[in-house]
Amino acid sequence: MKVSSLGDVIHTLPAVTDAKRANRRLQFDWVVEENFVEIPAWHPAVDRVIPVAFRRWRKDIFATLGNGEFGAFKKDLKREHYDLVIDAQGLIKSGFISRLSKGLTIGLSDSTIKEPMATLFYNKVFSVPRDEHAVQRVRELFSRALNYSLSAEDLAQIDYGLDFERIGLPSKTSLNSTLLFLHGTTWQSKHWPVPFWRELALLATGRGYKVRLPWGSEVERERAQSIAANIPGVTVLERHNLTGMARQIATADGVVAVDTGLGHLAAALAVPAVSLYGPTNPGLSGTFGQHQLQLSSSFECSPCMKKTCHYQGEPVQASAEGKPFFVEPPCYSRHPPAQVLAALEGLIAARERSVAAPS
Repeated sequence: MKVSSLGDVIHTLPAVTDAKRANRRLQFDWVVEENFVEIPAWHPAVDRVIPVAFRRWRKDIFATLGNGEFGAFKKDLKREHYDLVIDAQGLIKSGFISRLSKGLTIGLSDSTIKEPMATLFYNKVFSVPRDEHAVQRVRELFSRALNYSLSAEDLAQIDYGLDFERIGLPSKTSLNSTLLFLHGTTWQSKHWPVPFWRELALLATGRGYKVRLPWGSEVERERAQSIAANIPGVTVLERHNLTGMARQIATADGVVAVDTGLGHLAAALAVPAVSLYGPTNPGLSGTFGQHQLQLSSSFECSPCMKKTCHYQGEPVQASAEGKPFFVEPPCYSRHPPAQVLAALEGLIAARERSVAAPS
């Protein structure tokens, strides 16, 4: 199981692919936060998706216990006696869920897990190096738990195993001169400045691209409208669920993203994507897969790993649409829009060469 967040859920998919290749008889049930139930269902090795609602339940624990919803979840979870229950997330809440189920519980050791107290819920633990990317750590955990080997060559290949038919997509998509800007994220410090988004939109439409802007909240919708204002060729999309977003991403030529879960979805779909990292470090949990590029900031205090910017130095100025502005957070001054677009076009061209190359 990997319960949350969106990026963490997506990071588990390659391990499921590995396991199914190693043993075709394997079938998985997957416990996941209710907001992300669509994603495990896209993988053909997943039989049953069991929704959990910890994020919602913790807002009113007494109501949750009183309305029977938690009891129904436990009953659903205990329907099967599993050969193994693998906690791929390593949190106390995911460890607790593993213990509620019927089966031998497996997880990471206390020296390699995010929340060491979670190991109290496991029957058996494995150590996986902490300095590896999250995708590779989960793949190695699964290989140890399920007793198959992964060579260096195996680990160098990445396959999220998504079934495009389950998403409602053709197996192949053609270029349509469309870019998707994934501007929404959680931390205040992870937001690329709106003037840079607008400058990027102007550069992209000037190159003949159509630009699409998704949103998932009222704040994101307002930001999308600010980015699109008075720029022909830029469209603010209707609100989509995750399946709808997967279709939007898969049918785009390329994606520009901040550090956000939907950026990981672009990686899983192998769509060319440039992901922008200012306060965070992509080395351990950044986008991972084919046609992906992470632009990390070289600013003096990056990566700070803080949800709000604490920079107290001299203001950093840049220009967008021919007007100067102060870059906030200033670490993003290292990601000018022209550089971002050039990098994305390089990825798009490289993918087209790989598709055209004889097999």
